[in-house]
Parts: sequence; structure tokens; C-alpha cells
Amino acid sequence: MDRVSSFDEPLKKLLGGATAKVMAEHLDLHTVGDLLHHYPRRYEERGKLTALADLPLDEHVTVVAQVADARILMFNNGRGKRLEVTLTDGSGRLQLVFFGHGVHKPHKELLPGRQAMFAGKVSVFNRKMQLAHPTYQLLDASDADEATEAVDAFAGRLLPIYPACKQLDSWRIAKAVDAVLPSAQDAVDPLPASLREGRGFTPLPEALLKVHRPQTKADIEDAKARLKWDEAFVLQVALARRRYADTQLPAVARRPVADGLLDAFDAKLPFTLTEGQQKVSKEIFDDLATEHPMHRLLQGEVGSGKTMVALRAMLTVVDAGGQAAMLAPTEVLAQQHHRSITEMMGELAEGGMLGGSDRGTKVVLLTGSMGMAARRQALLDLVTGEAGIVIGTHALIEDKVQFHDLGLVVVDEQHRFGVEQRDALRSKGKQPPHLLVMTATPIPRTVAMTVFGDLETSVLDQLPAGRSPIASHVVPAKDKPHFLARAWERVREEVENGHQAYVVCPRIGDDAEEAEGKKGKAKKKAADEDPEKRPPLAVLEIADELRKGALAGLTVEVLHGRMHPDEKDDVMRRFAAGDVDVLVATTVIEVGVNVPNATAMVIMDADRFGVSQLHQLRGRVGRGSAPGLCLLVSEAHEASPARARLSAVAATLDGFELSRIDLEQRREGDVLGQAQSGVRSSLRMLTVIDDEEVIAAAREEAVAIVAADPELEHLLELRTVLAALLDKDREEYLDKG
Repeated sequence: MDRVSSFDEPLKKLLGGATAKVMAEHLDLHTVGDLLHHYPRRYEERGKLTALADLPLDEHVTVVAQVADARILMFNNGRGKRLEVTLTDGSGRLQLVFFGHGVHKPHKELLPGRQAMFAGKVSVFNRKMQLAHPTYQLLDASDADEATEAVDAFAGRLLPIYPACKQLDSWRIAKAVDAVLPSAQDAVDPLPASLREGRGFTPLPEALLKVHRPQTKADIEDAKARLKWDEAFVLQVALARRRYADTQLPAVARRPVADGLLDAFDAKLPFTLTEGQQKVSKEIFDDLATEHPMHRLLQGEVGSGKTMVALRAMLTVVDAGGQAAMLAPTEVLAQQHHRSITEMMGELAEGGMLGGSDRGTKVVLLTGSMGMAARRQALLDLVTGEAGIVIGTHALIEDKVQFHDLGLVVVDEQHRFGVEQRDALRSKGKQPPHLLVMTATPIPRTVAMTVFGDLETSVLDQLPAGRSPIASHVVPAKDKPHFLARAWERVREEVENGHQAYVVCPRIGDDAEEAEGKKGKAKKKAADEDPEKRPPLAVLEIADELRKGALAGLTVEVLHGRMHPDEKDDVMRRFAAGDVDVLVATTVIEVGVNVPNATAMVIMDADRFGVSQLHQLRGRVGRGSAPGLCLLVSEAHEASPARARLSAVAATLDGFELSRIDLEQRREGDVLGQAQSGVRSSLRMLTVIDDEEVIAAAREEAVAIVAADPELEHLLELRTVLAALLDKDREEYLDKG
């Protein structure tokens, strides 16, 4: 078998169809190589018990513990029986529960004093942590064949505990790894020999053996150091090649023009730009003046004035004879940007119109739902060059849309936009246009280096004058229902003081959602049996309840993605004008919506949103002179990770601090989000947040290697591994990154 193909061998050949199917469906493991890169999450020492006190709620865990007590209890007038087993480990206790016919075998085997491995999902019952119907494997009962095998396999060793799933426990995964471990010898080593020897790394086959079957703790450290480095290095080489390729592309330099549109715009600004805005603008102008395309990421806190910086860049490009396009993720946001940009520009946005400025240009809006006549005019203005600036949704990307001379693409909220779409827009320039990506989600330096490693980064970290503080509180609706009643009173008080409020829900709740029929019924049945599984609260239902109850007498309107665009625009206009007291909405208001008079926000089922999303939503209040209030309503259990997340959001307004917390909580993998799944699935060992030094060092080595040999002609192994890691989808992701 040649060196690469054993890693590509499908698992079903070696493990049998059933196991391979579970691994593919639930763990995304398909080949021998995938399984060899499915590393243990941690290791247990034989005889050393896991800290039961630290078990995470709602997670699938594997514990090694001792039985303290086991008893059978009758219920339902003696018709039902339940086996309750108490485990101990010196740090805490954990309850196991088995029902019905499932009690016989564990009742015979789980005797006080016995030690075993248990796997299951941690839940809470009567305020106690428990595992219901866990699978288990005895570690010390030498009379059972399976247990003897287990003792032989695990005696005196470090037990690898693998990331597992309900259908496949850690020790079954360990057995599967044993079956494929001989293939580790065929691993293709991506590191150039000089680099490997210079940094004193363990050879790759040895690192794989050590990570799965360590003899000592030093083995684990050795293996981790090597495997982390590989991941960081291969990814940084891919990004360095992308950056190198970008510097080889031609672009039209767009240099500022004296007494042009930009100068006229700056002269009429009623305020001075912050130092940060001036510094970042200079970085962007320097990039625009070069003859290869700018690729810059502009990150700034909610409300730090990113739109102003982007608009000044767009005006510079128009001054230099080009056109600029701003891409927004939703129609509501595109309309909002169009409105605020035309307001900021005044008569400068009416070039060629009566009363417009001589130095002005046309600013057009292009969305999928525009009427035919308006759309036709917008398309004409683009192809003739009459419109210097266009703002739109992905309707801008359609084949029919043609530009006279596209010089700059600004993408708002990059994490909402598919890379394919960005690329399609980029292909509309005569030469590749300059690219500016804006995000209000603060990204720690290591993530910026890893995910956006092909973009230069600018950060706006000052808030413009006039922003107000926002107080945030968690409202535990389940434990303390009177807190929720008080939340609605607070909303009423804000409205009585002349302000407005948002109420955000995770779901719309209209017929189109319920039309899934059976799914809806199944969910309802699950919710009846377990209130934790109820569907998320819905905009239409909550709005209805509020109109009839807690907020009766106030003007309550709804806003969600399935409304007709004209309707959405009408609601937003009336809310901005102060004619609507309370807007009940989905996350369509998450980015860009700017209503300074809105001071309060109540987020229902707040635990169903991510940290950065909550931070984004909260940024919609406190935009004027009055202080903001954000109430995070949750039914999550006090000890749950979801509640810890909400408390973190309530405790700080610093987006960079929150993105750190978010990373620490999501830990392995999720960091890079669904859009970056290619990159994400290549990171198994590297934790972006802890391994800053590894990433920075790998980046330096990668840059040097690519500068010396851009095509990697002399590094065949590295090319092979890159090709395997960056299969078509991932390569495209990085290409368009």
C-alpha cells in the first residue's frame, strides 16, 4: 500500500459497516486518516478518579469512578422499578439511574466498591447531577470476560478519553483506533527536514502513536507540541500562498484627488473624525494607491464609525474615476445603509440631478425586491458609470448586473456573507477590485491570523463621542417569574420617558414555519414530555401576548425576515420616527440598525443566541444621549454553560473581552464558524486562543518558505499534505477568504 492511500482507506473496510456509519454520521470521520486525527480529549490515569465535581451540564461525558451505593426503588404502585447508583471519586458524587428492564444487568454488576468507566449525558434531576441509562465498562471485575480484557488493555496506562457521541462511547472509539494505528507509519510528514530538526520535533508517525497510546505524560506533551505545530504551519502556508498570489494580481491604483468628492464631503461633516478613524483611513488610502488589490479587514466595536471610514474610501475611489459597491447581508440593512449614506452625503449624493452638487455622484440601491422600473434605472446607472456608489444585497452579484469600472467592494458583516458571493462580485471588475471587509464582531489577534490570515487587519477601538453606557442584566424567567414581570415594567417606564424598546425572539412563528407539519408536531410532543425541548419563543406569539398583557396600550409592531420588503421598510421608518413604542423582532435588527431613541432591549430565550450575536444585538441600544438597558431573559438552569455565557455578556461591554470568553467557552473547533468549516475541520489539536505563540511562529516560517518557493516545488510532502487538507471546498474557502 503506498504512503498516502492507507490514510485515504475508508473506515468501513477496517471497522465494519455499522461502526463506520456511526463515525461518519455523528463524528464526521470517514477515512483512516480522519480517525488517526481524532485525538483524545484528555487522559485518565488508572486508579485516579475523575473530578465528578466539575462535570459540565448537558454534555456527553466519560467518567472513571467507584460505586458507593446501589439500590432498587419501586414506583407507580410497585409496577415500575428504578435502579439508583451513587458514584464517588473524592471530589463529588454523581447519581446514575436505570429504569424498567434495563435495571437487571447493572444491579448485578455495579456493586459497592466496583470501579468502572461510565459514559452518558449529564442532566439535573431534583437539583442533583445525574446520568440516565449510561453505558459502562467495568475496570476491576476479573470474573467478567469483557472486564478482564478491559483490565489488560488499560492496566497501568493512561486511558485516552475520546470526544464521543451517544451512539459510540470513548472506549469503543479507542478499540477502533487500535485497529487503524499501524497505518500511522504511513503518515506523510509535511515539515521540511531542516525545520523539523531545527525545532527538535518528534517524527509524525511517532507523534500519532504517542498521542493515542502514551506511556507517559511526557509522550503526550511531545505529541501535542508536534501535532499543534503541523496544524498551525500547514494552515499558515496555505494563507501565505494566498497572500503571495494576491500580490501578483494587477489592480488599478485609486489615489485621492484634491478638491474632489472626498474633500467636499469632509468639509461638510458636522464633527471631526476620531484619531482611530483617521489612522485607519490612512491605512486604507495607502492600500488603494497600490497596483495590486487591497484585501483589508476593518473590525470595529458596534458603533465605532466603520460606515464613515468605508464611505470615505468609496468616495476616494469615485474621485479616482472608479465605482464602489457595498454589499449588505439583508435588505433591511442595505436600505438602512443607503438611507444613512445619502443623508450623510446630502446634495453630494445627487450627482447629475437638479439641485445636486457638481462634484456629486449618484448613490443607488439595488435589492432583489425592487420594482422593475427602479431596478432598470439602477442597472443603467451602473453600466454607464452615472452611479459612483451602489449599495445592495447579493442581488448585486446577478449576471445582469454590469459595472462601468468597479474599483472597490465593501462587504459588511463578513461572517454573514458566503465567500462565493464575494468572489462573484469581485469578478465584475475589469481588473480585480480592492476589497474592504467590515465586521463588528471583535476578533482576537490569533483568530484574525488563523481565519483571516489573507487579510490585513485594521481595528477601530474608540467609540465616537455621544455614545451612552448600557446596563445589562440576566432575567431568570424560570426560577424567578416576578423578574420577568419587572422587565416589562421597565420597558413601560422607558416608553413613558419618551423612549422606545426592542424585544428580540429567536423564531418568527408564522404558518410557513409550522407548515413543516410533522416536524412541528414531533417538536410539540417532545416539548410536552420535556419542557427543556420546547421550541424557541416566537415573534408573532410574544407580540400578541404583549399587546394583550404586559404592554397593553403601547404601540407594538413586529419585524422579521419573511415580511414584504416594503412592509419591513415601513415598520423601520415608523420606528425610527418614534411612531412605534416597541418593536418585536428576530435578529434582522442585529447589525446596522440605528435608532438613537431606542434605549431598552429585552432578548427572549437569550441562551439560544451566541455571545457575539448577543453583543451585536445589545449594540442597538444606547446609541443616543440616554443610557441603554439590555435584559437577557432565560429559562436555562443556573449551573448550565448557557447561563454562564449570559452572565459573561452581562458583565462586560468590551467586545474583545467577550470574543475571548466566547472562544474559551466554545473551545475546540467552533471558533471558525460554519462558513469556515474547511479550516475548522482541519484544527483538531490547536486551540486558537491558547496557542498564540505557535501560530505566530508558524506564520513566520510559512512566510519565509513561500517567499523562497511559492509553488513548493522542492517540498513535495508539504504539497501532498496541503492538497489533502485543503480539498476543493477548503481551498476555495481560502481562495475567496
